[in-house]
Amino acid sequence: MTGKPLLPAGAQRRWAGLGVLVLAVTLVAVDATVLSLAIPSISETLDPTGTQLLWIGDIYSFVLAGLLVSMGALSDRIGRKKLLLIGSTAFGAASLLAAYAPTPGWLILARALLGVAGATIMPSTLSLIRTLFPDARERATAIGIWGAGATAGAALGPLVGGVLLEHFWWGSVFLLNLPVLALLLVLGGWLLPESRDPKPGRWDVLSVLLSMVGVITAVYAVKEAAAHGLGDWTVPVAFAVGITALTVFVRRQLRLESPLLDVRLFAEPRFTAAVVASLTALIGLSGVIFFMSQYLQLVRGYAPLAAGIAEMPAFVGAVVGGLLTAKLVRRTGNRVALTAGLLAMGVGIGLLGWVHQDTTYLLLGASFLVVGTAEGVVYTLAADLVLGAAPADKSGAASAVSETAYELGTALGIALVGSVLTAIYRGALVAPAGTDPATAARAGESLGGAVDAARSLPDPVGGRLLEGAEEAFVQGMNTSAWLAAGLLLLSAALSWYLLRSRRPQAGSGAEPQPEALAGRPGA
Repeated sequence: MTGKPLLPAGAQRRWAGLGVLVLAVTLVAVDATVLSLAIPSISETLDPTGTQLLWIGDIYSFVLAGLLVSMGALSDRIGRKKLLLIGSTAFGAASLLAAYAPTPGWLILARALLGVAGATIMPSTLSLIRTLFPDARERATAIGIWGAGATAGAALGPLVGGVLLEHFWWGSVFLLNLPVLALLLVLGGWLLPESRDPKPGRWDVLSVLLSMVGVITAVYAVKEAAAHGLGDWTVPVAFAVGITALTVFVRRQLRLESPLLDVRLFAEPRFTAAVVASLTALIGLSGVIFFMSQYLQLVRGYAPLAAGIAEMPAFVGAVVGGLLTAKLVRRTGNRVALTAGLLAMGVGIGLLGWVHQDTTYLLLGASFLVVGTAEGVVYTLAADLVLGAAPADKSGAASAVSETAYELGTALGIALVGSVLTAIYRGALVAPAGTDPATAARAGESLGGAVDAARSLPDPVGGRLLEGAEEAFVQGMNTSAWLAAGLLLLSAALSWYLLRSRRPQAGSGAEPQPEALAGRPGA
């Protein structure tokens, strides 16, 4: 590391700097899920199609995922603090555009720009923790607090959205970013040290383009395949383009003297296990938030604020899980803690497969608490494993891989879970006799569309349409929950296998590291 001397004002300044980083990562995480409760309001105001609604929800995370590796490598080169402050300024400008978007297309564009700005913020936060906290024990605690902010931010999004939507229009969820960003710019400029790779090498533009094209087209193909099957010609074309671009990207990184991403890091089992765990955990968490926010409002009839409060156990659990990770690992080791966290998430999400229109809230609250707590443990531990497996001077790029998994998981959670739910909903919904084709088509787009369509029909017909739409939505929600739970159980099995030995393999580029969270060798 290079840069100004660390901790000129001692430990107090160091922990205050951590507070700035937690503020930044929480803001970006909140923005990934804050729209979940605003979906009904956006549907009513902007009248998006079902496909546009999915893009409004997940374009932010798609763009973030596509740019994080590139921005992580850029932060290693130009300075992590500098890129964090530049990104925060851009995030504020994009938030203004999103708040006053007049059409679904403009809102999708604004969310994409937010993703570009967010990609400059996320990698810098985790890599700066390594700069602020060179001591492994202190860094473990710092990562626990940082992880609590990241996971709690995703869980807190619906509550923030609910509070604002109770009093203001949907655009207010973006305006909230502005005062937070102003505070971040002032405190970040004062408290954070600058750091960069002392020998960064050339920033390879072709690698940047290949990583962007590969990630975005591959995720788009998965999303469209889940929604429409392989019949649409764009799906296999996007798959082919994405896989080809990622293959060329990997081969190019192996040849470059200063790669954008040292793909040899994946030869280290801890690194691979951590990335896969982050990815699947966020698929589960974001998928749950996506469909449960709609279920609570449109099926159970909760007001936005009440729905946000109902999801609070996930927020509380995420904070507790992140803060208790170090203690848990010291008792059980990385292998048991990570596997148990993934298993618990799978069980918690699987419980939602038995939810119906009138299920007691006790089951819902228990599921939220288990999912949130387990996700806090998984993500915090995964972040520590990533940092421990990577060389110190490549912490920005390595952190970006962890954040890419986070954002890909968020995007895929909405895309896959949302697409499966939408496909089942459309197949199960049968419009009652007396419903005109245009109204039936609008009801088939989404549950929000069905609620709106039911209002335009006479009472008996509208009531039957709404009842059928709720049943179809719950059916899709149950199936989606079981699919997400199955994915997490598979991830748990893979983590148990990969972490059976933590001795770095030859050529991984990582030196043996002590288990910072566990504080002792062994699993």
